[in-house]
Amino acid sequence: NPRTGLAVGRLSAREVFERIVRAAWRTGDPGLVFIDRINRSPANPTPELGLIEATNPCVTGDTLIYTARGLVRADALAAMQEPIDTTLDSRFGAGRWGLASAVLETGVKPVYRLRTREGYEVRLTADHRLMTAHGWCRADELQPGDRIHLVNGKGGFGPTGTLADGRVLGWLLGDGHLKAEGRAVLSFFGEEKRELGPLFVGHVNEILGSKPGDRYHISCLDVPGRDEARIGSVRLARLVAHRYGLEAGNKGTRVPEGVLSGSEDLQRGFLQGLFTADGHVNGRTAKGVSARLTSISLGLLRDVQRMLLNFGIASRLYAERHGARKVRLPDGRGGAREYDSQADHDLVIGRDNVRRFAEEIGFLSPRKQSRLLGLVSEYSRGPYRETFTCRFAALEPDGMETVFDVKEPFTHSFVANGLVVHNCGEQSLLPWDACNLGSLNVAKFARDDGTPESRLNWDELERVVRLAVRFLDDVIEVNPYPLPQIAAMVKANRRIGLGVMGWADLLFTLGIPYDSQQALDLADRLMAFMREKGHDQSARLAEERGPFPNWARSIYRDGRPLRNSAVTTVAPTGTISMIAGCSAGIEPVFALAFEHRVKSAEGERVLSFVSETFERVARQRDFYSDALMAEVARQGTLEGIPGVPDEARAVFKTAHEIEYGWHVRHQAAFQRHTDNGVSKTINLPREATTDDVANAYLLAWEEGCLGITVFRDGCKGSQVLTVGVGEAEASPEVADRAVKPRPHSLVGRTYRMETPIGTAFITVNDTSEGEPFEVFVQVGKAGSDTMAVAEALGRLVSLVLRLPSPLSAERRLEEVINQLSRIGGGQPTGFGAAKVLSLPDALARTLGEHIGQPRRGAAATGAGPRRVGDLCKECGQATVIYEEGCKKCLSCGYNEC
Repeated sequence: NPRTGLAVGRLSAREVFERIVRAAWRTGDPGLVFIDRINRSPANPTPELGLIEATNPCVTGDTLIYTARGLVRADALAAMQEPIDTTLDSRFGAGRWGLASAVLETGVKPVYRLRTREGYEVRLTADHRLMTAHGWCRADELQPGDRIHLVNGKGGFGPTGTLADGRVLGWLLGDGHLKAEGRAVLSFFGEEKRELGPLFVGHVNEILGSKPGDRYHISCLDVPGRDEARIGSVRLARLVAHRYGLEAGNKGTRVPEGVLSGSEDLQRGFLQGLFTADGHVNGRTAKGVSARLTSISLGLLRDVQRMLLNFGIASRLYAERHGARKVRLPDGRGGAREYDSQADHDLVIGRDNVRRFAEEIGFLSPRKQSRLLGLVSEYSRGPYRETFTCRFAALEPDGMETVFDVKEPFTHSFVANGLVVHNCGEQSLLPWDACNLGSLNVAKFARDDGTPESRLNWDELERVVRLAVRFLDDVIEVNPYPLPQIAAMVKANRRIGLGVMGWADLLFTLGIPYDSQQALDLADRLMAFMREKGHDQSARLAEERGPFPNWARSIYRDGRPLRNSAVTTVAPTGTISMIAGCSAGIEPVFALAFEHRVKSAEGERVLSFVSETFERVARQRDFYSDALMAEVARQGTLEGIPGVPDEARAVFKTAHEIEYGWHVRHQAAFQRHTDNGVSKTINLPREATTDDVANAYLLAWEEGCLGITVFRDGCKGSQVLTVGVGEAEASPEVADRAVKPRPHSLVGRTYRMETPIGTAFITVNDTSEGEPFEVFVQVGKAGSDTMAVAEALGRLVSLVLRLPSPLSAERRLEEVINQLSRIGGGQPTGFGAAKVLSLPDALARTLGEHIGQPRRGAAATGAGPRRVGDLCKECGQATVIYEEGCKKCLSCGYNEC
């Protein structure tokens, strides 16, 4: 209860409510749903069959979400705070990409590890649904052997990394090591692998920017007395640590995050290097051929399995294929040594995945690749086809953990660790929530004479209500359904939704102000009449055709049988009301003239509308003129326009001219006589406060609404409806086109932030009203290129804040943050959500902290102080230092002497 402040988890209910209110004031989201009231109302006509639930199934932060920019951890996506393009499973028929919301942290919840027989795993909440051979199924309702769908096509890749980078990293994790003293070593054992030495010499030198004859040019050297060659480099060790976080302590345990979200060439090269180093071709005949990768790190193989799936290649993991044991291996000197081996694991690529592996990835070793291609070509009928499913094995409790949420509105799904899972954060409503809708234009039932109430043609309204109920019930019979389960559920409840539109036009015609008790009384009577006649017609249909099958288990079982479990709904009618030429739903008119902006592949289309009812009434009451209509069309309201009678001004008010309480009371008046929900947006003017939002929410609860949505004008960068049409005059806040001058003094805060190019000191100064006004960034020494770049960033952000704009300074700063956040550099610092990718990324974090956005975590490298210098002209890294009388780069070896 937001009034009492009862504790809920780590936040009190009051704190949660205040966060919701602030977010709704800023962005229009979220709204509120009073779920307990919904389940006590006719909106759930069959509570014995189950309750309508508002659940929030989520995944853990380490879950890899398949996006258009590669495989990215959920917690890292949440840190970006921007919408993502998700990979879609092509069986949904919606194309390859779906624009989803930003990933959000949703709290700490009990999580479970879902295991499959093929080795795919995902950690999630028990109520999270997955796509199975039988449709969507909750994780805690899966049975052993149930088949879960895997993503079935090639996915997306990031922008960074080269084929050479990938091959070297893959070989380093397979047949290489990082020494504690800071040296990377690539080893090539035996004749077959030693043949690859020259190839990797070229790759390493390409990465380091070294050319033959350079002082730091790398060579492949034979190890005396051993059948081994090696490539060693200190600079390579530094580079893989800076770019990919790969260091001596963590080498070989997992695939680096920078590879998972890297370019297609980077990922392909990585898999080629790793499979060539530690993989082999298995099988003497085409029928049993497979490509295999062996490792002591099960986590590494899981990451590889997920990467392969991004190339459209499914595989299977066999854990502890070989247990710990003593083995004798050649020592390179003609003898052998005994070793204590760890348990190892196998990743196996079979079926027609082998062919895809040979074409997409393959081995770098000519012998292995030739053998693989030869066996694959022996198939006479082709290999067994991959079904892209895995079999459920177990769901195991895995502690309490922070979980994350994303919403994809097209297929309501996304891909997590390769598995197709249901859209998070969506209301999980029982299947009977679906219904077919129809809306009556109530303005058409107004007569030209009599009192306001007698001017409504009630007899004609009854006739149309009965006709509409019969029509909507017929639709249930003739409608095609995509699945038999949906058809069965819809026909078991036969839910229909007859509602209204043209309500504002009716009030205009009757001369009743929207913000009046008379309007509320008419709303109450109108909807009660429609519900009474609609239910009576449904009862008559039940006598003729039989009641809905679940009637005996419904809230209506003790009364007169009904054909439909629900009859009335006030649905949103934005588009159909435009087609019908009337006002939308039960809303007041947004404006007497407005523009509707429609985005399409060809660009933005603008549709102009002028209230036909206003024009008709103006003519009837003799205050019409062309000049008046031109001014109304330009402005959208009657405010300040002369020549309009006072009684007309009181009636023809627009949404923003009506106090929010009247909006809420209208919704409540219709809700009292509506079976399902009532769609209504509480439109607030730009000047509305957070207190207005909070009071609107509380009033909706007190008045008996089932839910509420608010929208403050201008709270989004662009919106569908805008007041007025044609060329409007500049608003006062943008009338002055000059850059705002700087006051004599400002106050602000200075933040210290660790960045990949050194410690930055970022100052943000605010105006006396508390709005951000200017930004200063200092890092490095005065006169250095690093300092020049930092100063330029600060000046540009300050210019954005001082330029005239219809957006508030804080809103502009949010756009700056979106642009700078997650810009990558060559030397990220920190790990996971705390990773700082570059100076712009660090600036975005600091600006977000200044305006109160949730922090992504403090950066912690765990590697102690680093020497940071100026920018290198060759490699671009901030590692040019003055040493031994000369400027030289610690990354690529460039020097000015």
